[in-house]
Amino acid sequence: MRGTRCNRGPNALNPALRTFLARHAATVASLVARELHDPAALLGWHDLGGTQVFLTFLPGATRGWVGGRALARIDRGPLYAWAGAEPPPDRRRVRWLDAAGRRHEGPDPWSLPRSPQRDSDAAAAQADYGARPDTAEGADGVRYRVWAPRARAVALVLGDGRQLPMCPLDGDWELFAPGERIGSGYRFEIVSAHGHVLKTDPHAREVEPRPGWGARVTGRGPYAWTDGAWMAARTRAPTGRPTSIYEVHAGSYARGDGMPLRWGELAERLVADVLPLGFTDVELLPVMAHPHAGSWGYQSTGFFAPDPRHGTPDDLRAFVDRLHGAGLGVILDWVPGHFATDPQALARFDGAPLYEPADPRRAEHRAWGTLAFDYERPEVRAFLLASARHWLQEFHVDGLRVDAVASMVFLDFQRGPGEWLPAADGGAENPAAISFLQELTELVHHEFPGARVYAEDSSIRPGTTAPVACGGLGFDFKWSLGWMHDTLGYFATDPLFRRHVHDALLDATAYADDEHHVLPLSHDEVVHGKRSLLGRMPGDEWQRHANLRLMYAWQWTHPGAKLLFMGGERADPDEWDHRRALPPAVVEPLATGLGRLITDLNALYRGEPALHAADDRPGSLVWLDRGERLHSIYAYLRRAGDAVAVVLLNCTPVPRYGFRVGLPSGGRWRERLNTDGAAYGGSNVGNLGSLLAERDPAMGQRWSAAICLPPLAALVLTPA
Repeated sequence: MRGTRCNRGPNALNPALRTFLARHAATVASLVARELHDPAALLGWHDLGGTQVFLTFLPGATRGWVGGRALARIDRGPLYAWAGAEPPPDRRRVRWLDAAGRRHEGPDPWSLPRSPQRDSDAAAAQADYGARPDTAEGADGVRYRVWAPRARAVALVLGDGRQLPMCPLDGDWELFAPGERIGSGYRFEIVSAHGHVLKTDPHAREVEPRPGWGARVTGRGPYAWTDGAWMAARTRAPTGRPTSIYEVHAGSYARGDGMPLRWGELAERLVADVLPLGFTDVELLPVMAHPHAGSWGYQSTGFFAPDPRHGTPDDLRAFVDRLHGAGLGVILDWVPGHFATDPQALARFDGAPLYEPADPRRAEHRAWGTLAFDYERPEVRAFLLASARHWLQEFHVDGLRVDAVASMVFLDFQRGPGEWLPAADGGAENPAAISFLQELTELVHHEFPGARVYAEDSSIRPGTTAPVACGGLGFDFKWSLGWMHDTLGYFATDPLFRRHVHDALLDATAYADDEHHVLPLSHDEVVHGKRSLLGRMPGDEWQRHANLRLMYAWQWTHPGAKLLFMGGERADPDEWDHRRALPPAVVEPLATGLGRLITDLNALYRGEPALHAADDRPGSLVWLDRGERLHSIYAYLRRAGDAVAVVLLNCTPVPRYGFRVGLPSGGRWRERLNTDGAAYGGSNVGNLGSLLAERDPAMGQRWSAAICLPPLAALVLTPA
């Protein structure tokens, strides 16, 4: 090669080597520039008919040897070469010294036999991606593999800055790097027509803390789980078991020295705070790696890596283990509907749309500033399913809550005319997304018995929780956002005017039988100027707390699983702010009384079959009286087999004495709950704990009783 300079050495002026380099000058230049598509075509051993030539790539090296023979450095760059008549016995073994004089040794990555082509099944191929500790030619190292089918070239960028060209393999790129180990950092440099871009490994199991974007090598963790009894019991748990969920944003539940708690600290706080309240599960807003804390995790960049703000993957495993040991399930919010547009992540991964559809009318969620996934591409579907399997298998979580299902199912979601591309049949439903969700729910139920899948679905499309065999999506639960809107709208109305919106609560039950629901009072309802739950309630301080107690009783006695965002039990007067910790619990009767009420509601819900055992069957709520519009009174029956409960709501601040309520049986009835009790901060108006049913028909029932309805309060009655 004209102008090529070699370092002094036994073969520094070898004519065959110079001739070889000159003949391949353009290829050498592309390699040094990290733009050579297949570096193994140049690197490694070449038989020139009587002369053996060896080339290798050693960025950061000052000297190098192959099989004990000194290598010549080409143009003071990262390319080293040797030429001679006979190759050394250990022809694949390379040693080199770095600038600090440290010695490195291992097989030459580009002389190793090519790996088999990836499995043609996209799901099976997922196991090969990412960084996997491996051994080659007797040397320990890490094998890296990434999917980038349209890249011109890909380089592995190691934590010390060295850039090693990777080899193409059927749309993938692979390289074994000797000497790398668990904890080593890395990224990928993707070369396309648009230039060189550094990307984080989509399959990274661990990432470095922000502001970095590097991935870290992880091994199959040695974590010793202690939740065997929990996991075994989960597989035997009945489908109709009571479910009461405490929703948590890990970054703001509590803080230490102004920083988010580590997973171990958070586990202890949640066990101490949440377990006594009687919740069955803790649901975490997305814990997957995400660059912007203000997204609360919903704009993810890591679909296999926990966010490092709270600790390592094993720290998260220990968190789940600790909660399981205390008797709390763990649900993770998971976002397969869209991803962050940050250039270091999935967007235009190989220089063009890859994980997202090519057409922006399918790809862009402009309202969120995110990109949708391409559910028609088998590799993308397999990537997302592997992500779901990863969290369930590697972290023992008990369920996944799928965010923004409507944005996946409907092509016109938050898109105006001309901004969306219809499906092949001209409709607005996305058949590929629908089949993906069906595949997801079937995978979870088949591979992880007892685990559940929850849909946050704002649409009225039927069948979200219907079995896949019947054409449904197969989810275990759907968030009842209609119930939430009707409920919050009603209880935010001044009691003086509630008679005008009396049907709101009646309407809220109209779709209770359509799906298996979660009744959510979630993080979305206490941000962006909506006020806290207490802040939504009308009236003076006493009335606001009474209204909130009444609303919680309505939630806990209505068919469906329960969900309450953190702080809802403390009656926080302020909106949630992800930048600050929850304020300390206020020690005063109204605030502490609310916590006692949540505890008692959970105990009643879990212990009374009438309030949970028939939630998955139609008719588990029967209205006794729908027409007390003038007085804003509601009476309904909850039944499961022989178990029965009667619930009454007085939604005005006026006590009602002598109100006659119809009852399905005679004898004595217990007042199981009275939200106006003094222990809850109420005025303690009630029925002295019980009442006697008379044979006097009312509300379509053969029996009845005259009772006192406390102001802005709920009563729950069961046969004594």
